[in-house]
Parts: sequence; C-alpha cells; structure tokens
Amino acid sequence: MDEFTVVLRARDLVQRVKSDSIPVPVELYLQAVKCTLKIGDDLKGDEAGYSFPHKDGHYIVVNGKDSQQRQRFTILHEIAHIELGLPSDHAGSPSWSYAKRSQNEIFCDVFASELLLPYRLFKPFVDKATIGFAALDEIARTFDASVTATGSRFALASDVPCAFILSEGGRIKYASRSKSLREGKSWITPGTTLPSTSSSADVRKGKRIEDVREVAADVWFSDWRRGGVLLEEARHLGRFDQTITLLWFEDEELPNDGDVDNDNEDEEIGLKPLDGDLPWPGKRRRR
Repeated sequence: MDEFTVVLRARDLVQRVKSDSIPVPVELYLQAVKCTLKIGDDLKGDEAGYSFPHKDGHYIVVNGKDSQQRQRFTILHEIAHIELGLPSDHAGSPSWSYAKRSQNEIFCDVFASELLLPYRLFKPFVDKATIGFAALDEIARTFDASVTATGSRFALASDVPCAFILSEGGRIKYASRSKSLREGKSWITPGTTLPSTSSSADVRKGKRIEDVREVAADVWFSDWRRGGVLLEEARHLGRFDQTITLLWFEDEELPNDGDVDNDNEDEEIGLKPLDGDLPWPGKRRRR
C-alpha cells in the first residue's frame, strides 16, 4: 500500500457516490459501503471512534462529545479502514495527536480527506481564494471540515507555491506542499523544531501576531538555494499544543535558481523581514 493507491481508492469511492452537494453528506458514503452509524456517548475524551463488522456490513461508532467536524472526519477515517482493509492502530496516543501516528492511520487520514474535500468540488474554491487563514476558515465552513484538514488539502491543490505545516510540541509533524514547491525541492524536514525566528515559534510562545509576516525561505526549507521571501501566517492550538502554519510566495512563483533575498527593492525600503512591520511598496501586491 502506498499513498497514490490510497488516493485512487478514495477517488473511486467519490465517483461511486456521485454527489455534487457541498458539504458532501457522509450518509451517502455510509450507504455506499454498507455501514451503520452509531453515536457513542460513553467513549473517552481522547477516543474519536472505531468500527467493527456486523453481518453483511459494518458498524461505525463515533464519539458524541466531539464536534460535528470531528465526527464527520472520524466516520470517513473509519470507512477508510474498511475500504482499504487496514487494521486500526489507535492505541498509544490520543486521537488528535500526530506524535506517534502509524502509517495505517496516516493512510486512512489521507483517504478521509479525499472524501471530505473531493478534488472536483474543492479545487474551484482553492483557485478563487486569496491565500491566508481567512480563506481557509471560509472554505472549512463551506465543506464542514476542520481548518487543519482544509489547509492540508488546500496546499496540495493550489497552483501557487505554498505549504501547510502542522507541528506538535514545537516539532514539525507533517508538511503539505503544492506541486510547484515539491518540484522546486522545497523540503521541510519532519521532526525538526519550529524555526526560532518564525511566526509559528512566536505564537506558540504566546505572542500575539495579528498579521502576515515575511520570512526568508531558507528559514523553513532545508538546503534551499533559490533565495526569496515567504509570507507566513500561523495559529497555535493551545489545547493540543499544535501549531498550524501557512507559507506562500507573494509573487505566486518560485524564485529562480541563484536569486538572493536582499534584492535592490528590499534594500531601498530597508525591509526587516522579522520585525512584524510590512512596508508594502506600491508595485508589490499583498495577498
């Protein structure tokens, strides 16, 4: 099993359901795979749900204490276990944590995201959006999904060089990158600590940052030699000690090989990438 196979299997199920509704009714997926949904009010707070076979179908049980968005994702995650034939491996960490997530659980998350935010319906929203958490919030509400799931899918679907990063306990757990960033070899190393000069590190420390900030691309990307400046927006989810980060290039294209950060324009305006003040010159467009 690999991620490409998981995506193909998920998209096959989306085609079988053939829904144009937004948000996609999870009931249609349940019917397609012959699953019965039960709401479990006695599940522990860190237990999202589980599934088990019954006669010629399956039961899926979700935690009734979770938010609607969380329950929807859990349902689709359990459908992934059933459709992919992958055993559950929920022991050892709470359902919201990415610290010790097994490969099977990651595959099922990928599958669930494909069902929750079907590419055919999701892509037009990405193409129309102005990059930033405000856009992610709006799209997440539209699809009845979490901002974390939406951000991850957004980066994958975007034509603009961008990345969505989730960190836990101050360490990067995964990064979702646009096709152009992947092709440009913009590697974000899992397991490393948040860059000390980043907005993400600051918001985790409790600093209030209300605007997008600029940061040199090589602060985030390993062995990056193209130069360039990224825009960074970050949020910290204190309850889980998770930080979500959105990065993108303002000019909507990758710097050429050999470009340097301190071009003439920046020297003229005395740009200070990390002071929190963005002196936007007239010919540069804020996203």
